[in-house]
Amino acid sequence: MHYVYLLQSLYAPNRHYGGLTDDLHERLRAHDRGDSPHTARYKPWRVVAAVQFADRERAAASEKYLKSGSGRAFAKRHFP
Repeated sequence: MHYVYLLQSLYAPNRHYGGLTDDLHERLRAHDRGDSPHTARYKPWRVVAAVQFADRERAAASEKYLKSGSGRAFAKRHFP
């Protein structure tokens, strides 16, 4: 399975990050360890939303949308 996820920083609650992974729990641990330079500065993180996909292409398309301007606006409206 493939997951598109939205994280919120516990350090700076106005900071969010969206991504794609096959192992949601391990990916959250990686973000909290500081393995990603994009998120290391604002750790720790919590999962705000996650959507599971059987098809990787659909998951990748969903992640791409989430990272677009309209996707960020959608996330801000629905996952404050």
